[in-house]
Amino acid sequence: MPSKLFFKKFSNVDQMELELPETTYIRDIENKVLQGIVVHCLSDIDGISLVHGNFINNILGKDNLEGIRGIQTQQDNKHQCLTVKVEINIEYGIPIPEKAEEVQNKITKEITRLTGLHVSSIHVVFKNVTSKETIRNDASLENATSNQSGN
Repeated sequence: MPSKLFFKKFSNVDQMELELPETTYIRDIENKVLQGIVVHCLSDIDGISLVHGNFINNILGKDNLEGIRGIQTQQDNKHQCLTVKVEINIEYGIPIPEKAEEVQNKITKEITRLTGLHVSSIHVVFKNVTSKETIRNDASLENATSNQSGN
């Protein structure tokens, strides 16, 4: 047991600081959550669609895929940031630079708002040029799937 001289020497120090370890707060966010946020962001943007596949089924767990095709996220827990890569189709006639900026801004704002993570980079890959009808059909298919899952 420490002597009285020891405690007298440190009497101006709060003993609670000496006895309790520092609390560490940890927050884990699975990639499927981040991918789901990206899908919701992309669904609000006109003139684009995700690359092949039924992404709503992936979000609702009806598909056995580990992640959503065309959306990759990588977290850096040390720096509390992440990188996002999104592969999309774009409707013919839409300027690609402006659409890329719209996609990047929307994803950055939503991920930061919902997770508190800093988005260090967003890589948008335009995979195909499609028609308005294809974009509408993709949106109709996703809406029909989400309506079926609600029943």
